[in-house]
Amino acid sequence: MSTSINLDNYFERIGYEGPDSPTLDTLKTLHRKHTENIPFENLNPFLGMEVKLDPQSLEQKMIPHKRGGYCFEQNLLFREVLRSIGFDAQGLAARIRWNRPEVEISARGHMLLLIEIDDQKYIADVGFGGLTLTAPLRLETGIIQETPHEPYRLDRKGEDYLMQTLVRDEWKDVYQFNLVENYVPDYEITNWYLSNHPESHFVTGLIAARPVPGRRYALRDNRFSIHHLNGETEKQPLETTSEIREVLETHFLLSLPEENGLDKKLSQLIEDNGN
Repeated sequence: MSTSINLDNYFERIGYEGPDSPTLDTLKTLHRKHTENIPFENLNPFLGMEVKLDPQSLEQKMIPHKRGGYCFEQNLLFREVLRSIGFDAQGLAARIRWNRPEVEISARGHMLLLIEIDDQKYIADVGFGGLTLTAPLRLETGIIQETPHEPYRLDRKGEDYLMQTLVRDEWKDVYQFNLVENYVPDYEITNWYLSNHPESHFVTGLIAARPVPGRRYALRDNRFSIHHLNGETEKQPLETTSEIREVLETHFLLSLPEENGLDKKLSQLIEDNGN
């Protein structure tokens, strides 16, 4: 399936200089470089701006405008890139299990990708915030799979697959999914809810995340954290709008929107969090 995405501009955005051939090595490198250079962030819903899922809007936002996005935006853009190169890439949906009780059933509100290369299936996901994969995983259960960051494994949960990651010597559930292909109309309803509902955490607070070699950067409201792979975490409260702006621009590589009252929203965020 061909698309109109400009691969040269995308490759420049993520710093990729390798071949544009649909191989596993290409997928691994693109996956890592995408997550290192296009951050997870929710500035649009936080500022009351529309989150569009059409390919042209995603390309403009995340490539020339140097913004990021959340799961639907990130993985839809990545799917278009992969398809343009010649990969067999399909969209899937998952129920988030991270930090939720085992008995809780959430909606299929997360997007991930299924890639097939030489008759082997892989899971790719460049949009899961603070635990975004930094490498694709083989769709194979019962094995521990290393990535540039945390180890992961896949298990079965009834008819679904269960993704787990090792955090501080404990395997924790991330999300569960099946292999039913999803399309943009399947994501639109959840996307609208997440970006518009007054109780959505993407509307009520500020979130950003970006992995780099050896650590992960995370911002939740005005709390900035650096999670090192050795288990140590540095935490820094941000007490002014200038400090939040600087972190967003330097650690998350964002070109910030100047409209929609960003400073006013950041000031309110600091006040609401007691700083």
